[in-house]
Amino acid sequence: MTASILRLHALSSAALLALTLATPAAQAFSDDEARRAILELRTQIKQINEQNQQARLQLADQMDLLHQEIASLRGRVEELSQRGPSAGGNAGHANAPQTPQAGDPQEQAVYEAAADQYRNGRYKEAAASFSAFIQSYPDSDLSGDAQFYLGSSQYASKDFKNSIQTMQTLVKNRPEDPRAPDALLVVAADQIELNDMKSAKASLQRIIKDYPGSPSAETAKSRLKLL
Repeated sequence: MTASILRLHALSSAALLALTLATPAAQAFSDDEARRAILELRTQIKQINEQNQQARLQLADQMDLLHQEIASLRGRVEELSQRGPSAGGNAGHANAPQTPQAGDPQEQAVYEAAADQYRNGRYKEAAASFSAFIQSYPDSDLSGDAQFYLGSSQYASKDFKNSIQTMQTLVKNRPEDPRAPDALLVVAADQIELNDMKSAKASLQRIIKDYPGSPSAETAKSRLKLL
């Protein structure tokens, strides 16, 4: 019995010694693996950071170009708007379409009231007045101009979605109207403001296709290069 106990004790001691000796090696192997994993992770993180930095720089360049495009297109829309709605024509703008006189003095007065609001930069009031004019005089000779300046007023008021709808309706109902290509240019400006670049490109391409000889077509070509 004593011998058995001694043998069992010896075996236990040997096993304990083996385990004790094996533990540092196993621990060392585990540490090496962890260090390699950390180094690989650091390398991956560095690569991701570099890629992110490059992407941020590219995005910044694209945003700069986009801001330039928006500013340029805004300038063009403002140039169109500065012609101003007029009852007796567009003096000082030889290439601008002539606005006809309304036959009804009351009709003319309503239009002129809206035009005055527009010329004075009261765009929200002008939009409401031009909208009321169109509803009251849908068959007026001034309705095309009224619709164009309604859309322009909405654009100036940052009501971009309604401006798009107004201008697209004008082009649909009056495709031969001299203001149709200008209306599409405003549509493209609205779409850029809404960050809808795909639609903006389509609007600009439509100007070039449908109105190739218009000044707006030249503007559209230059704008497409920046989108």
